[in-house]
Amino acid sequence: MTSLAATLELDAATEARLRRLATARKLPAQGLMREAIEQYVEREEANERLNEDTLAAWAAYQATGEHITGEEADAWLARLEAGEDVPPPLAHK
Repeated sequence: MTSLAATLELDAATEARLRRLATARKLPAQGLMREAIEQYVEREEANERLNEDTLAAWAAYQATGEHITGEEADAWLARLEAGEDVPPPLAHK
């Protein structure tokens, strides 16, 4: 495993909060910081994927004009919520 060594300066209040959490969880502060960074990176990667998917969907719509309406999507989601196993509505122009 490769590692990235980094120095992180925190203001006194944040450092005190971190130390209180670490003590309460019986974990080293470094472990909490690592966990926080991992969660941040995962969240931001998911946001990036969503952004890319959104841009691809927009490009496809611009190229083809195919879409489903909000009402069609709502009706489909309502059926799924009711326990029906139904396919999504077909896109149309």
